Amino acid sequence: MTLPLWRLAAFGLLGAAGAMLAGCDDSYLDNGPGRSEQPISSATLAEMTKIDTTPSSPVVIRTYKKEAELELWKMKSDGHYALLKTYPMCRWSGQLGPKTREGDMQVPEGFYTIAPGQMNPNSHYYLSFNVGYPNAYDRALGRTGGSVMVHGVCSSAGCFSMTDEQVADIYAIARDAFRGGQREIQLQSYPFRMTAENLAKYRLDPNIAFWKELKNGSDHFEVTKEEPPVVVCGKHYVFGATTDGSVSAGAPCPALHRDEDVETAVAEKADQDTAKVAELVDSGVKPIRTVYADGGQNPVFAGYKDESDPDALVSGPQDIVLAERVSPAVRIAAAQADAKREHASIMARINGTAPPPAPAGLPADAAVATAEGAGAPTDKVAKRDEKRAAEGGESAPAVPVSAPQPQSQTVALASTAPPDSSGGVWGASTQTMKKWLHLGGQDQAQPAATAYVPDQPIPSDVPLPPRRDASVAQGEKPVHVALHAPLPPAKPVASQAAPSGASTDGAATSAPSAPAAAAAPAVAQ
Repeated sequence: MTLPLWRLAAFGLLGAAGAMLAGCDDSYLDNGPGRSEQPISSATLAEMTKIDTTPSSPVVIRTYKKEAELELWKMKSDGHYALLKTYPMCRWSGQLGPKTREGDMQVPEGFYTIAPGQMNPNSHYYLSFNVGYPNAYDRALGRTGGSVMVHGVCSSAGCFSMTDEQVADIYAIARDAFRGGQREIQLQSYPFRMTAENLAKYRLDPNIAFWKELKNGSDHFEVTKEEPPVVVCGKHYVFGATTDGSVSAGAPCPALHRDEDVETAVAEKADQDTAKVAELVDSGVKPIRTVYADGGQNPVFAGYKDESDPDALVSGPQDIVLAERVSPAVRIAAAQADAKREHASIMARINGTAPPPAPAGLPADAAVATAEGAGAPTDKVAKRDEKRAAEGGESAPAVPVSAPQPQSQTVALASTAPPDSSGGVWGASTQTMKKWLHLGGQDQAQPAATAYVPDQPIPSDVPLPPRRDASVAQGEKPVHVALHAPLPPAKPVASQAAPSGASTDGAATSAPSAPAAAAAPAVAQ
């Protein structure tokens, strides 16, 4: 039957309207509905044979934003996972850091689960599956948003975007794993590979505490090559643990069960990484923050025009070096510690004892670094202590100031823990430091119980300073120090009478050396 021209024109208009409604999916209409049933590529099947796995075995997905890579790990016949394939990521959007709200265009970071119902064979982006954001951890923190996908088309607005060929292979591997009996696929999303080098570079980033939490999950997987159990409680991830009852993400953690052998191995790996981070910081690795115009892509796609915002990739990411400067309070404390060591060295020469060790150098005060959210400056804490003292409040108890630590340890303290609520530096309040340095406003110590070095040489007919009584508690011994004091003359003859209050047991007692500083908290948790 021949249709009138007006009807043909109407059908043409309907077809054009349908193409417009289809949007970015219209170029795939010729693929038909069978693209979700494409078999796994022969090259990938050959790789499965090499690592002793099958298409139906379970799979784990790991993603890294900074490196723009997606990994597929498959379970071998012995129950452990092996890396099957690494896919260069065509596009991801946003910045390094977690997704927090709807519309922020951020790719999420964390541990997520993919169920069979999250697979979309009819996606407008060729093929896709939902990663499961927000999970229990995100909801406990009030994070919003959804519909975060791994998909094709190389166009990202908060998703992991691959090429069509890549996503077809990834989709087929996940599909066959579900058909083989896997109930959920774990997706581990990281800002970058959890290496000591990256942790050293991003040590002052405001997200570092969260990233260290994710590293613990990564370490569990790296150590065991098994999918780590994940519990969310107390608004934190807990890896390698199980519980008998129900768990609330926002409530305190219940009784947890762990494999102690696994936890020991994970702790050993964390210690090794922490030591490596310290070495890198000592060697001069600068703290940075990487800023993107809008996400990035793997270098193999350099020059490739993606479908979302190609202009955002022209300049590439910018690494901004963060400043690690030393605050006045830290300088004062370091000078006071130097004076104590000099005094101890003088007394050691007088009493014939071993001199104290050489100082490690002036530490960097990362608490006042320019990194966003890196902690309250020490000067603010000092002002708070002065205000408390003016109001009659109690300041922190005086404790001996420890020797300055290497820069890496100081950075670790400032970036992983807030300043002491009592104020001051290294556990001592500002008022205490003023007392040590005689800056005014302090109670004068009793001379009879004070070991000191005068500003001028001591005449030969004057007895030595009184020795300290070992029975007196350390906290009751006030200390006076003199900056750059000259060396006293030699000890007078033994027949000279000892001054009142001096020790009479005949044992030489040197000035107390500064105790070793407390070890910095583990950088890598």
